[in-house]
Amino acid sequence: MTEWEGECAVLTYPRFKYRWVCRFLLSKGMSPNIRVTLEEHGTAVWQLIDGKHSVSEIVSLLAGHFKNESNYATRVTAYVMQLRKDGFIRLTVKS
Repeated sequence: MTEWEGECAVLTYPRFKYRWVCRFLLSKGMSPNIRVTLEEHGTAVWQLIDGKHSVSEIVSLLAGHFKNESNYATRVTAYVMQLRKDGFIRLTVKS
């Protein structure tokens, strides 16, 4: 789930995969969810991950946002791959 704090995206996901685990492992007062606040660049990338844009299109669209830094394409690609690895997104081959 995506929420917003100011101009930054906040991702919320379950602390545990199965709800029954929460009953046994969560201490009182601990949230069953984890919240991750994305910084400015992460939020810019997140907003373009919509199932329509490819990673290369996202890189092109964000060139101005990153002020054409020499390594921004690598940074954006690595960030998208990390989001995939952490289970926030799925990547598919565009047909």
